[in-house]
Amino acid sequence: MAKLLLVDDDAALLEILENYLHRAGDEVRTTTSGAAALTALAEEAPDLVVLDVTMPGMDGWQVLARIRERFETPVIMLTARTEEPDVLRGFAGGADDYVAKPFSFAQLEARIRAVLARSGHGPESEARQLVSGSLQVDLNSHRVRRDGELINLTPTEFRLLAALMEQPGRVFSPQQLVAKVWGNEYLNEIGYIRRYIWHLRQKLEPNPDAPIYIQNERNVGYYFAAE
Repeated sequence: MAKLLLVDDDAALLEILENYLHRAGDEVRTTTSGAAALTALAEEAPDLVVLDVTMPGMDGWQVLARIRERFETPVIMLTARTEEPDVLRGFAGGADDYVAKPFSFAQLEARIRAVLARSGHGPESEARQLVSGSLQVDLNSHRVRRDGELINLTPTEFRLLAALMEQPGRVFSPQQLVAKVWGNEYLNEIGYIRRYIWHLRQKLEPNPDAPIYIQNERNVGYYFAAE
């Protein structure tokens, strides 16, 4: 069903998880270090990376930063730390989801399928583009351009922009945006939206202090204003 790269210094866990996902139909590659993971990512071009945070040498945060320098591959972080600052750090760094240890394999598999579906890295779909004036969003390649110039967005920023842009003029509440971008299990984490709207405006708007694309309806939510 998908080509997966699993990264964890616990070799026993990797072996069990590899067997589980292989039986589910996935092609699985495993590595036990960050450096090996980056090499495998370049060579194998997986559809998704499952990445442990706590590893000796290059930890998961460092690996994630290196991944985002070169790749848009979706990343699910495995971590025993799920306090809000840690979760926000991961999302700000470009992580697509979190799974807390200990976890059930069925839960991780469900998260993998959900992230693949949201990111467009699953089965190939028809080419689609969203266009508003000089702004172009390619939903298949995950490329965003304004006046022909490439704008580098994290996968989460891209999904947030696409969610707003697919229905221009519609005002989404923070809860609706969290459900669309992160999933229903994050409905109580509406603080993510304000932070990501800020990041998105900094990258997307010609003048972030006077946004022309991403607008807010006071006490209601946010919407995309088509040119």
